[in-house]
Amino acid sequence: MKHVLIVDDEPDIRSSLESILRDEEYLVTTSGSAVEALELVRDAEYDALLLDVWLPDGDGLDVLGSIRALDLARPPEVIMISGHGTIESAVRATKLGAYDFLEKPLSLERTLLMLRNAVESRRLRHENSELQQQLAQKAYVTGESVPVKALRQQIRLMAPTNGRVLIYGESGTGKERIARTMHAESLRKDRVFVELNCAAIPEDFIEGELFGYRRGALGNGITDKLGTFERADGGTLFLDEVGDMSLKTQAKVLRALDEQRFYPVGANNPVHIDVRVIAATNKDLEAEIADGNFREDLFYRLNVIPFSVPPLRDRMEDIPLLVQEFLQEFGREYGRPRVEISSDGLAVLKGYRWPGNVRELRNVIERVLILNPKTQRIERKHLPVLVYREPKGDAARKPEATGTLIEAREAYERDYILKKLEDCRGNVSRAAEALGLERSHLYRKMRSLGVPVREA
Repeated sequence: MKHVLIVDDEPDIRSSLESILRDEEYLVTTSGSAVEALELVRDAEYDALLLDVWLPDGDGLDVLGSIRALDLARPPEVIMISGHGTIESAVRATKLGAYDFLEKPLSLERTLLMLRNAVESRRLRHENSELQQQLAQKAYVTGESVPVKALRQQIRLMAPTNGRVLIYGESGTGKERIARTMHAESLRKDRVFVELNCAAIPEDFIEGELFGYRRGALGNGITDKLGTFERADGGTLFLDEVGDMSLKTQAKVLRALDEQRFYPVGANNPVHIDVRVIAATNKDLEAEIADGNFREDLFYRLNVIPFSVPPLRDRMEDIPLLVQEFLQEFGREYGRPRVEISSDGLAVLKGYRWPGNVRELRNVIERVLILNPKTQRIERKHLPVLVYREPKGDAARKPEATGTLIEAREAYERDYILKKLEDCRGNVSRAAEALGLERSHLYRKMRSLGVPVREA
């Protein structure tokens, strides 16, 4: 229910407005003095104030100024009321942040309409503020490791420039977040950030996605479409997986970057743009150039400021901070109370090499929360079999010659059981058969070795 505060020196007006607004399903509080009104605003949250200019113990405009000076987290919209309003008063009220100005005698229809609009304006304002805060959180590189600190320092130095950026990194390392952080700290931060995944768009459609097209260009009656270059005008365009563009598309992107203009499909006149381009790739573009898959001239246009994002295995000390971030993110999304993770659980996560990098870690945390809806503390047993798996080939970790023979044997048994469970897609009965054990015996063994048990 929306809460309205009526501040007026005339009891009849307060009573009349209160009755009308309650019939309109507003929660209403009234006051007849400036001092009391300020106390009420400090103590409770209001969606809107109907504030008289003249009050027995002060000027309503001074009250308005004092309310704005309170620096409230969610300030109300203030509608000023006056029996003898002047242009000067209205101008002063607007400068102080009033939503609008009503003159006495009050028109019921106008008052209700203005109040509804004020309440909706406040809702939209705070919704926008919350979205901006969420975007700001996504435009921050989480971590305190040496590689991440160096990366943040490089961003601070390069973000305010208009230089083109090429971000290198394995899949899942967070290249998009780097691009968003660059934009958020640039001179274009108040303008749009547009992204396009070049690998996700079929070759037949990517030109239209990049440059747009005019009505009738495709022969199917579709209206005009703005491409990503045009939508990003004045802001930042992020071209993800730029190494997957065809040579034909690369040529057109090169021309657009050189001339800062392009022709939409089916257009006769060029569109002029002012766009900062940030590109990203998980490929070795110099090797792609040698193989004839990427244009050398486009590479040099994009590679003005190169960034290299480290894989998660090179900054394992950041895992606790990343896990905490993801727990908070998904906690908000799924309406869960605060969820924590045990030291044993963190140890398991820090022992895995994360070939899918930060994206894989994020997916694992989301999966654990979904599969354990009542759990408030994530333990080792809640984590998927995947993170217990030993890496293969050159990436395999060498066993440490520490601990007793019994501990070494238990570690081997645990890893062997996990491998069999993985091969059997988590089916305990099939794993028991493959191991030559009774199902109940395997369950007891799993519990004794700390292997997660998924009860049937």
